[in-house]
Amino acid sequence: MIRIFRLKNIISIKDFEREDIEYILDEASKLEDVAKSREISEELKGKILGLMFFEPSTRTRMSFETAIKRLGGEDIGFESSGSSSVSKGESIADTAKMFEGYSDALVIRHELEGVSKFISDIVDIPVINAGDGAGQHPTQTLLDLYTIKKELGEIDNLNIALIGDLKFGRTVHSLSNALCLFENIKIYMVSPPELKMPQEILIDLNKTNVEYEEVNNIEDIIDKVNVLYVTRIQKERFADIDEYLKIKGAYIINKKMLEGKDVIVMHPLPRIDEIDTDVDNTKYNKYFTQAANAVPVRMAILKTLIKNNPK
Repeated sequence: MIRIFRLKNIISIKDFEREDIEYILDEASKLEDVAKSREISEELKGKILGLMFFEPSTRTRMSFETAIKRLGGEDIGFESSGSSSVSKGESIADTAKMFEGYSDALVIRHELEGVSKFISDIVDIPVINAGDGAGQHPTQTLLDLYTIKKELGEIDNLNIALIGDLKFGRTVHSLSNALCLFENIKIYMVSPPELKMPQEILIDLNKTNVEYEEVNNIEDIIDKVNVLYVTRIQKERFADIDEYLKIKGAYIINKKMLEGKDVIVMHPLPRIDEIDTDVDNTKYNKYFTQAANAVPVRMAILKTLIKNNPK
């Protein structure tokens, strides 16, 4: 079966069809050996990736840096607005137009929703949203789906628990939207009342065949699910620190509660205290594998977008 990839930019997972997702996952599997340095690639030799990171990032930024370098290209950019001319008053639009002249694709992380879309409308090179506020994180979702498929063999016919901060967690927003494209999916949403999934995501799910159920207790659903997708309670999204402290540590996964279960544990990281370290050396732990999978998946994204959209 010949698959194609239709998109020039990766802004929201809601822009994807199932065929687009499967194209990237297939490409990523072909790049595994290059990602692990068992093979050398010069697919993107001479190409430059621009990195505009206005918010802190470790895994996302480093995996994009690794991805372009594994394909023979280079990267330029900054790690915070304080290290760019934005701190001098330059507009984001002007900064983006400058990057357009220097690079072949642009990766953007910003604390405000919609910034990546805005920039994609004013530059002619591919734009990749690496996280916008509490909005979307589509490339994280692609590596999440890649991990699920590698570990469980398929994405259809699964029960998945999304746990923790579902209100501000852009990774669970994107993942929920992506799961709408697959068959026979049930999502259990496990969160404190203050951090429930936003209504707009539930509206999207209601338009599809995806079943979902909002619950407060992990123990109620742990025997029913194939995947525990855990997220941290995001301190930086709270205006009132006392509100954060009330629900910090609301859900903690440990080895004892997993024993005898047929389940994998995922987490977009960074982890704070929501997964006990006693899970790290068990068969349930897939969160470090998930982080490593960022490289072949983001390699597939860069290769596809840059090759499909030459300057």
